[in-house]
Amino acid sequence: MRTGSRVLLVLLALLLPVWGSVAAAHNGDLTVRPTCKPGFSEEDYTALVSQNIMEGQKLLKVKFNNCAGNKGVRYETNSLDFKVRADGTMYAAHQVQMPLKQRILMVTAWDPQTLGRWDVIVRLLVAEKSQHSGHKPKGRKTVPGEPAQQQSDTLLPWRQHQSSNGLRRQKRDWVIPPINVPENSRGPFPQQLVRIRSDKDKEIHIRYSITGVGADQPPMEVFSIDPVSGRMYVTRPMDREERASYHLRAHAVDMNGNKVENPIDLYIYVIDMNDNRPEFINQVYNGSVDEGSKPGTYVMTVTANDADDSTTANGMVRYRIVTQTPQSPSQNMFTINSETGDIVTVAAGLDREKVQQYIVIVQATDMEGNLNYGLSNTATAIITVTDVNDNPPEFTTSTYSGEVPENRVEVVVANLTVMDRDQPHSPNWNAIYRIISGDPSGHFTIRTDPVTNEGMVTVVKAVDYEMNRAFMLTVMVSNQAPLASGIQMSFQSTAGVTISVTDVNEAPYFPTNHKLIRLEEGVPTGTVLTTFSAVDPDRFMQQAVRYSKLSDPANWLNINATNGQITTAAVLDRESDYIKNNVYEATFLAADNGIPPASGTGTLQIYLIDINDNAPELLPKEAQICEKPNLNVINITAADADIDPNVGPFVFELPSVPSAVRKNWTITRLNGDYAQLSLRITYLEAGVYDVPIIVTDSGNPPLYNTSIIKVKVCPCDENGDCTTIGAVAAAGLGTGAIIAILICIIILLTMVLLFVVWMKRREKERHTKQLLIDPEDDVRDNILKYDEEGGGEEDQDYDLSQLQQPETMDHVLNKTPGVRRVDERPIGAEPQYPIRPVIPHPGDIGDFINEGLRAADNDPTAPPYDSLLVFDYEGSGSTAGSVSSLNSSSSGDQDYDYLNDWGPRFKKLADMYGGGEED
Repeated sequence: MRTGSRVLLVLLALLLPVWGSVAAAHNGDLTVRPTCKPGFSEEDYTALVSQNIMEGQKLLKVKFNNCAGNKGVRYETNSLDFKVRADGTMYAAHQVQMPLKQRILMVTAWDPQTLGRWDVIVRLLVAEKSQHSGHKPKGRKTVPGEPAQQQSDTLLPWRQHQSSNGLRRQKRDWVIPPINVPENSRGPFPQQLVRIRSDKDKEIHIRYSITGVGADQPPMEVFSIDPVSGRMYVTRPMDREERASYHLRAHAVDMNGNKVENPIDLYIYVIDMNDNRPEFINQVYNGSVDEGSKPGTYVMTVTANDADDSTTANGMVRYRIVTQTPQSPSQNMFTINSETGDIVTVAAGLDREKVQQYIVIVQATDMEGNLNYGLSNTATAIITVTDVNDNPPEFTTSTYSGEVPENRVEVVVANLTVMDRDQPHSPNWNAIYRIISGDPSGHFTIRTDPVTNEGMVTVVKAVDYEMNRAFMLTVMVSNQAPLASGIQMSFQSTAGVTISVTDVNEAPYFPTNHKLIRLEEGVPTGTVLTTFSAVDPDRFMQQAVRYSKLSDPANWLNINATNGQITTAAVLDRESDYIKNNVYEATFLAADNGIPPASGTGTLQIYLIDINDNAPELLPKEAQICEKPNLNVINITAADADIDPNVGPFVFELPSVPSAVRKNWTITRLNGDYAQLSLRITYLEAGVYDVPIIVTDSGNPPLYNTSIIKVKVCPCDENGDCTTIGAVAAAGLGTGAIIAILICIIILLTMVLLFVVWMKRREKERHTKQLLIDPEDDVRDNILKYDEEGGGEEDQDYDLSQLQQPETMDHVLNKTPGVRRVDERPIGAEPQYPIRPVIPHPGDIGDFINEGLRAADNDPTAPPYDSLLVFDYEGSGSTAGSVSSLNSSSSGDQDYDYLNDWGPRFKKLADMYGGGEED
């Protein structure tokens, strides 16, 4: 065993199939020269650089052959940070700060003679730590200036070096360059990527493993490693758009699982291939541009995205217009910015009236628009040419005509038609009409029909045939939107309209309406008030006008039918209910004899001037006062139906007759409208007094009225209010009268109470009435009461023999024909019962009948007709036999003791017949 552990790790990046083909070419027969094909020596170049690159620092050298000596070949890059000299040396144009992992560039070789262009990818990998001087990263093309070196199959990243004096140097890990794996590889799989080996495998058995995403983490088993040989494989095709890189860790352990080497990081980058077409965000784009737009006017922007790497040509999309439909007025009306996708106009002549819409097919191609190598996709751009007001409206004819009857409004006289080639129902098409002359009074207006755009000449102010028989209008039409710049109005935008007015029979009218006159009320009947005449506006028609009343609420006026003279038919009274604010209104009708007749109304207002024709009335009509003076007074005033100056101030005074008025009462004046009535004497007996008072107004001449006020004089309490007894006494009733009234009230209440008690008792008797004979004392328990019908005064005298069994039917059969009583025994042959030898005494039956008669007389519910009470009749020949067989018999052969067993209903019979001997 060595005292020190020296570690070797060898990393081998296997060549891709393309690289293999290149290697095969190198290993082939050198004497056979294939046909020269222009292009780069490698499909891509890789260089390991530091994170900070100084200005002018050389990075690598690319080799290109155009099969013509490379004369005039120029190189370009897609980055401003790096440039390529004519010999293919790539250097930094200025100081560059590299990203953490890598940067991918595109180098283009351009042959000016053949105008050919060739592209190659350059990957700059950032080294995390400084590498050992004896190691060079593996790549397609080495960095210029490094010595050529034999590439071995393995690389030892773990290595220990020993100094010349035999001392062991400290181990330092190498940074492994990323492993590049192209996407969409066709295999075969598993495909070897790298082999990891430790120099300790000569001493012990080592097992290798990898961990990380793609190995033991999802997605699982994308990469695998042979635990014995250390060869790492990719197991399936890679997809950069699914995952662009993987970070794995390689482990080396012994057979016991003990760590032999420190884990190393492996970075695997998926190399992008152009396997995705550009995809437009929308398949159809809609844009618009105004007609007449200048070249360079922006229209719209189309956008396509490519899932490939946007830092490479695979994801660099360029746009172009494929077709334009229609190709009018030019086949190239639009152009597109190849990088941004902005579509702009490139030619003039857009006219919506000729072409309203363009359909443009836009193509997006990756590989910077290279149609030979790039993938393409298309979308549709629909460009609508929007309307501008570049066509003024024009009348279809220069003159129009119409006719309108006089005194008609909101009538369409004429329709004005226009033509406008702009977009219908837009502000550029909607017409606005104006009357510029011929209608100084504003009789007409022109309204626009929103559907047809026609102008409707409409009468808004009535025209008069007697004033204007025709109108000559000049009208102009324009649009809601102003005309576009540089567009002038057409001379056809004005036209003339001739309107004729036709005469119609117009109604007479009152020149002064409402007419107001003033006069005093009370003018006598037949007084001429005024002449209320109407005027017929039809000056060219000889017509007569007649007048009549239309409304005269009080029927106070008359009007002359021919000349309209107003006279009074009754006395006008200002105080009437028909007067409102001193004004009386009447309406009159004036009608002509035209065809058809026409009529008009006029209102006459009569303002009535007040005269003093109403005497004042005293208020209030009733009042009360204490029987002792100086406790309270009565405030009095007056009401007058007249108005000022025929009303107050009023004069209140007591009449001299009768003398008792001035002796007992006095009036004190408060102001022109109010006075106070009070007692003059120290005491006045309680009662009601009629006090006459003379009230005089201030009219000219003055009117007076003697009014009676009823004053109730009553005893008062200390507050000056009438007591209850005093109020009654003041009503004019003495003490005796009050006592008599109270006694009458008590007697009335007593009578009502007795009547209620009697009614309750009758109700109780009616509900609790039982059989006339107490069941305990009645031995005829087999007699049932079915109904009570009749009973009255005419049936008081009856023959009890009718209740016995008749011995003969002669008196019945000999009865005169007529209406038979319903309670009589039926007449006719009936089965006869055996006649008893002994007829029972009718005494018990008589008592029973008397009791029933008495009950019927006292029963308020008895029938209103008089008849015997009918209990029941069940016919003759009953098989039950007669109950008369239960009479007392002197024979003792019958045993009635069994009646005791029949229950309480037969108890009496058992006592009567069963125990007769003991009694």
